[in-house]
Amino acid sequence: MITITSLTKTYGAGSKVVHALNGLDLQINAGMFGLLGPNGAGKTTLMRILAGIVNPTSGQVNVDGLDLSSEKGKRAVKFTLGYLPQELGLYPDLTARQFVDYMAILKGLDDPRQRAQRVEQVLGMVGLAEEAHRKVKGFSGGMKRRVGIAQALVNDPRLLIVDEPTAGLDPEERIRFRNLLVNLAADRSVILSTHIVEDIGQTCRDMAVLSKGTVLFRGSPAELIEAARGHVWSVTSSGTEKPNHHMTVVSMMHLSDGIQYRLVGPDAAGYPQAQAVQPGLEDGYVWLMKRSGQEVNGL
Repeated sequence: MITITSLTKTYGAGSKVVHALNGLDLQINAGMFGLLGPNGAGKTTLMRILAGIVNPTSGQVNVDGLDLSSEKGKRAVKFTLGYLPQELGLYPDLTARQFVDYMAILKGLDDPRQRAQRVEQVLGMVGLAEEAHRKVKGFSGGMKRRVGIAQALVNDPRLLIVDEPTAGLDPEERIRFRNLLVNLAADRSVILSTHIVEDIGQTCRDMAVLSKGTVLFRGSPAELIEAARGHVWSVTSSGTEKPNHHMTVVSMMHLSDGIQYRLVGPDAAGYPQAQAVQPGLEDGYVWLMKRSGQEVNGL
């Protein structure tokens, strides 16, 4: 269990100070946990603090009874942690096996025989056993992400943190990667930080939404969906006029007789032909941001 209390992180000074985290309070339980929010919400800063890479300005983080504000606690957490950052620097001229072996050495796996066995094991877990001899520079984006997961798993962590792992992947690789994370969560805790709503909906039963360094929502995806019930509409327009400003366009589809809009808003005033529709997780996220005064970039 992770308990975060009044966590703040600021960068800069004077008039140029930036508040990445703003008195954030959050509890993360065991299992697969989703952290959702727009770019700039503070997700990566939070992940880097949990990984012990960045120190908070103030506040407290406790991981399984270990206080990250102390050097002793930080070192202890690092031994039980696996971290895949948003941008993992790979050595392109190393093979996948060589890179994961190098990372294993850095993580303190000193016995050569045991280390070699563990490297082969994690490469097999991520589906790269037959590609382990290939140089990383010849890998696809999805394969490079899997090398990243392999190095994060090589010390058999109890807590795995992955930051924007599917960004830029094609649909097939994204599905493969999501399934891999769910399988890994069977015997460890996994925190998935992303701005991609679908990734949370397909993998997590517990989640939080961050925006501007604070928690806007904490609960299950089903609860976020339910909050949008009665605020999602379908409208078909025969003209080119877009819906008015109090509605957010989630999607639009060109039909033979006009344009079908999926809209999120407080009501369907001005649209007598509007039909209420079943909300999804994306609708719930858009409605949450809208009612908190943080409009998403609709059409």
